[in-house]
Amino acid sequence: MINLHGGGFNSDSGSLSETIPIANLSGIKVIAVLYRLAPEHPFPAGLEDAVAVYKELLKTYKPSHIGIYGTSAGAILTSEVTVKLKQLGLPLPAVTGIFSGMGDFSQVGDSSALFALNGFSGHLDPPKGDDLDTEYTTSTNPKDPVLSPIYADLTGFPPTLFVTSGRDLLLSGTTVLHRAYLRAGVDAHLVVFEALPHAFWNTPHLPESKEANQIMAGFLEKHLGK
Repeated sequence: MINLHGGGFNSDSGSLSETIPIANLSGIKVIAVLYRLAPEHPFPAGLEDAVAVYKELLKTYKPSHIGIYGTSAGAILTSEVTVKLKQLGLPLPAVTGIFSGMGDFSQVGDSSALFALNGFSGHLDPPKGDDLDTEYTTSTNPKDPVLSPIYADLTGFPPTLFVTSGRDLLLSGTTVLHRAYLRAGVDAHLVVFEALPHAFWNTPHLPESKEANQIMAGFLEKHLGK
């Protein structure tokens, strides 16, 4: 498994908390990609690093034995990497996991107006029309199909698990991207937890975190070649 950690594209907030539970529960080797970060290294630097790791793994593993997953920024990267691999004509991984992500930098989802990282944000402003992260996107067209996979050809993508929660600021982005995968005929599954904030599974003592990790590990393991 390849893990692409969260952290808003500018920090590492998950390379341990996202990998250790999945490796423990599934018994599968997990590689955490410490990709280059914005603002010093904006798009597509992190994407290129993740693709390079995947290419290296293809030298010793069949694609049916490789999966890619990530949380938040890493979830976005997971979808971006899949688009890029298809564009490059490389075999796609057996499974992907998009955990609290999104696929459209040109529009801000409704949930981003309601919630902050820790849930309800207090004073509510309407969503702004600009893109979500200019440090990461810089001058790239927000509708670029690699940057924003919702505009890409998603047909033929591997089975994908989407996980989010009812107070996740990327709830909208996750569900909208999930529907795009469904429209493309992808075997895409969506799990929405109740009343929890963004990437809650990084708080390991929560019973819901344990449940989420079980769901994630089970789905990823199920779809990897034996």
